[in-house]
Amino acid sequence: MSARPAILIVEDSPALSYTYTEYLRSGDWDVRVVDTGTKAWEIISSAPPAVLLLDLGLPDMNGMDILKQIAEQGIPTTTIVVTAQGSIQVAIAAMRLGAYDFLVKPFAGDRLLVTVRNALERGRLEEIVTTYREQIDRRGFQGIIGSSLAMQAVYRIIESAAPSRASVFITGESGTGKELCAEAIHCQSPRAKRPFVALNCAAIPKDLIESEIFGHVKGAFTGATSDRDGAAAQARGGTLFLDEICEMDISLQSKLLRFIQTGTFQKVGANKPEEADVRFLCATNRDPLEEVRAGRFREDLYYRLHVIPMTMPPLRDREGDVLELAEFFLKRFAKEEGKGFKSLSSAVRQALIAYSWPGNVRQLENVIRNSVVLHDGAEILPEMLPLLVNAGAPQAKASPLPPAPSSIPPTADVEAVAVAVAAPARDVLRPLWRQEKEIIEAAIAECGGNIPKAAAYLEVSPSTIYRKKQSWEAGETG
Repeated sequence: MSARPAILIVEDSPALSYTYTEYLRSGDWDVRVVDTGTKAWEIISSAPPAVLLLDLGLPDMNGMDILKQIAEQGIPTTTIVVTAQGSIQVAIAAMRLGAYDFLVKPFAGDRLLVTVRNALERGRLEEIVTTYREQIDRRGFQGIIGSSLAMQAVYRIIESAAPSRASVFITGESGTGKELCAEAIHCQSPRAKRPFVALNCAAIPKDLIESEIFGHVKGAFTGATSDRDGAAAQARGGTLFLDEICEMDISLQSKLLRFIQTGTFQKVGANKPEEADVRFLCATNRDPLEEVRAGRFREDLYYRLHVIPMTMPPLRDREGDVLELAEFFLKRFAKEEGKGFKSLSSAVRQALIAYSWPGNVRQLENVIRNSVVLHDGAEILPEMLPLLVNAGAPQAKASPLPPAPSSIPPTADVEAVAVAVAAPARDVLRPLWRQEKEIIEAAIAECGGNIPKAAAYLEVSPSTIYRKKQSWEAGETG
């Protein structure tokens, strides 16, 4: 199959189509000619050309109909409309439907060549932009939900780290999704079809964890009534994820280190070592370096595992993800429980944004499940939320900040809020941006530095506050 870009000429005049073909002969592309809209659509819908040279006056249909179909179906082709001198308005209408440019008959060969080359370059740039946008603006990735900038960075690290054999050390607060991250790395790796074995080192008694990792032979200890494979053997060829690894007893860490270094391990009570090709991922909600300094975690094991560090951001730092996750959980739990919930009320959305979520995504999941299980209706209302979450919502009467007037709509911009709660009359003749800055800074300080919570109080998007802060830091006043 040719790698050269394809150009489709749709022209019912044999003389003109021959002329256009001759004009384009010098270019490094494949040129094809059809004389009806039906034939053109068969090609466009099955194998879209890079550039479409389209005459609007076709014998079987209007070329505008083809343009409409291209726009509605999002077909990736760049269209150049060919029109007669008296139909410029039609050509402009065609460009509103998505046509890239138009040529007025008659035109010179050089004009056609320049237009086609520009169209090809535009198509190439659009493809690059689309790919880049998909990479930096994903709403989720491998089962992880979230489109915030913090999560976009996580997705990129997962994609980069997954193809490697290198160990990944994932840190983050409890409930941030460290195991989901580990599973995503495994699913993106060449080991995806092999086992993913997760072991929580904090959930297993110290006297059993060695057996859980390496297995045991019959009679190795009381209760060992048969041979048993551990996580190391079960993960052969795949991935072994050790969650809360800083909880592992220091005496067992040396055996794990040997396994990582040599690829061999020994079951409890066995005389012979076994081999296992395993990729190691681990996670902790502690500061691993602090654990090393305190003597609770071996330094050599830390450096063996800490090849690619990753940090899962807390939910309070994931701007906008709270509502995305809440809506995802609402839909899932409503279906599981057979409830009629469809949406979150505006008051609930504010409360969720304002709350600090110390338990992160796991806590949010439990809050939505609680609301769905204990109530029913079309919409989640504030009284359906646990009291703790409702208490985190901004309360104007408890704040020294001046209350926002009821005349301010929920969608008002910060500028409108700033005018409505302006400073005392003696200082009113100050620049509007300075008053706005003082109000926003006061709200952030009152909310303990929690920008999403301050945004909820001011009834604006957190991104608006972040944008304003950036402009002030850059010395801008507008």
